[in-house]
Amino acid sequence: MKNTLTNTRVEFHILQSFPVTCLNRDDVGAPKTAVIGGTNRARVSSQCWKRQVRMAMQGFGVKLAYRTKKIEQLLDAGLTKRGASAEQAEACATAIAKELAADTLLFVSESEADAFAAFAEELGFDSEKIKAKDLAKVSKKALNPAIDALDVALFGRMVAKAPDMNVEAAASFAHAISTHKVSNEIEFFTAIDDLNKKTSTAHLGEFEQKSHNEGEESKAGSAHMGSLEFNSATYYRYVSLDLGQLLQHVPQEDLGVAVEAFVKALFVAVPSARQATQSGASPWEFARVLVRQGQRLQVPFEAGVKSKGSGYLAPSIEFLKTYLDEKKSMFGSLFGEVASYEWGVDTAYSIDDLIDSLKQHV
Repeated sequence: MKNTLTNTRVEFHILQSFPVTCLNRDDVGAPKTAVIGGTNRARVSSQCWKRQVRMAMQGFGVKLAYRTKKIEQLLDAGLTKRGASAEQAEACATAIAKELAADTLLFVSESEADAFAAFAEELGFDSEKIKAKDLAKVSKKALNPAIDALDVALFGRMVAKAPDMNVEAAASFAHAISTHKVSNEIEFFTAIDDLNKKTSTAHLGEFEQKSHNEGEESKAGSAHMGSLEFNSATYYRYVSLDLGQLLQHVPQEDLGVAVEAFVKALFVAVPSARQATQSGASPWEFARVLVRQGQRLQVPFEAGVKSKGSGYLAPSIEFLKTYLDEKKSMFGSLFGEVASYEWGVDTAYSIDDLIDSLKQHV
């Protein structure tokens, strides 16, 4: 069947501002950064936001595959259910894991796991007969992203020992970067020991007593002191969804459902770092969403925008729109625009309206 969506992509150009946050930490617990255009920028890695999008899809009716090193645990129940003894189940599960993943994370759906168990049954639960090339054939027949592995189709899969199981990702995420210069700041904090003899009367439940003792608490000193880094930024997020690639694994009649779940997850997903203490819960503020055919186009924000005393969002929107409009003019026929939508300007145009607009193209 001819793929009518080959080389057709939905491109999301999103602006999203966060106040005091540390959305994505580096190895010393500081917010990740990058130097762009000679200035330091806040950064959230692609894999960080991608995982949050993947996990958020569960809230929109999507059954995810499993991403695990513990594939044996996933297989054991299915093998036992099909009549394998405890020893046979352990041996076959170990053999399948060794043939496919060894000691690496593997994306595998429940349908695939069941099919692997059925294949082992056909072999009489003889673990010596289990080979990667045969497992790849089983996987190809069993993989059904519309049922329980949409995340495999969206985010891809690489199985080095069974390359026929590889799936090219339909979704491409860039690192989110601040549209402007950012310097990380340091917060110094202290904590008081509730059982300190000079502060224990606070536990009597009387606000006045606790307030009265505040002076004594400061004299007694804190039980713990520390520091952490944070920043605030307006982020530019670029995400591309290749509809033609998605159609290779998801039936045409299910594409609309897949696009809806993906966009809703993209809208609500926020990195989970320090949510209890800094609560980064800011939504999209502006997005230009293009349906295009041709080369992908990311806005680099190489020259950071200036606040001019009115924040960074307004100049970021202006820069984003101007950059894309100029490239459309310069690219001519190679820009390949099918449609363009803006979210965040007309308050009557909701995220549901945007989704309905995008579903027209699948």
